[in-house]
Amino acid sequence: MTSLILVALAFGLNLSTREATPVQERPPLFISALASTRDTLWHQGQTRIYWVHIPPAYAKTDTSLPLVVALHGGGGSGQQFEAQSKLSEKADKEGFIVVYPDGLQNPGVLKLRTWNAGNCCGQIASVKQTDDVGFIRKLIDKLTTTYRIDPKRVYATGHSNGAMLCYRLACEFPDKLAAIAANAGTMQLKTTCQPSRVLSILHIHSRQDNNVPYTGGIGSRSLNKQWNAPVDSTLAVFAKLAGCTPEKPTTKTAGLYTSYTWTGCRDDVAIQYYLTTDGGHAWPGGQKGARFIGDAPSEAFSNNDVIWDFFKSRSLP
Repeated sequence: MTSLILVALAFGLNLSTREATPVQERPPLFISALASTRDTLWHQGQTRIYWVHIPPAYAKTDTSLPLVVALHGGGGSGQQFEAQSKLSEKADKEGFIVVYPDGLQNPGVLKLRTWNAGNCCGQIASVKQTDDVGFIRKLIDKLTTTYRIDPKRVYATGHSNGAMLCYRLACEFPDKLAAIAANAGTMQLKTTCQPSRVLSILHIHSRQDNNVPYTGGIGSRSLNKQWNAPVDSTLAVFAKLAGCTPEKPTTKTAGLYTSYTWTGCRDDVAIQYYLTTDGGHAWPGGQKGARFIGDAPSEAFSNNDVIWDFFKSRSLP
């Protein structure tokens, strides 16, 4: 029990079993740019929670801004992932909106939050087949109606279990997303991925990740002991769907990481992979005080810089 509490503290989790009281939605121009605002959405008989961060640029222009859907890892939360990733700081500098949804809580003392990415993760999410795909779709629809958001520039990123859900979104509703960026999590679908269009994909992983090994299999530090597909196998699925040629990517090593780039893909699809030699199961350049089970973030680069550079030039056709 003590070890579980330590895990929760490392994650910044709220151990309370009581949900906060829903709040009414605020007018977009009156939302503080210094903190995220909590709101709720009713989906399939459940109140789903999310946190919206609006950058200062929103109040200074009438232009529609991009939206990034940021998905926490298993056991985390929207607020925890905002602190861990520091993505809101990047949003303020670059002028995009970020939404941090909460996964549903699982039974037990800690009530850890997870996403249904297919074969992973959690009793409430995966075993009972929670409709997280439908929740994210409805959330995007609500936000693009409520705020000045460019519907052609909506992206999804996530860590671990959140990264796994990103891949499921790429397979099941690519009509809503321009691109995804997955960190430390591979595809966990129970069925074949057959998207109506292939998204541009960025993947980031560490050679030192012992929760979700980049080579696949069961991580030695995995909490739920699920099997993980190798990163290469996951990306090969999308490279084949996009008709990338040649099949093997070009490689480039710089400092503490190696990058892999697939070329010749149809419809300007981009598939890139960054593999670091340092760090572990963490968000490169992220908050060191909010790491999962003691892993220090990679210092090879800032995830937020790499991800936004990948996102900003891509939009839905």
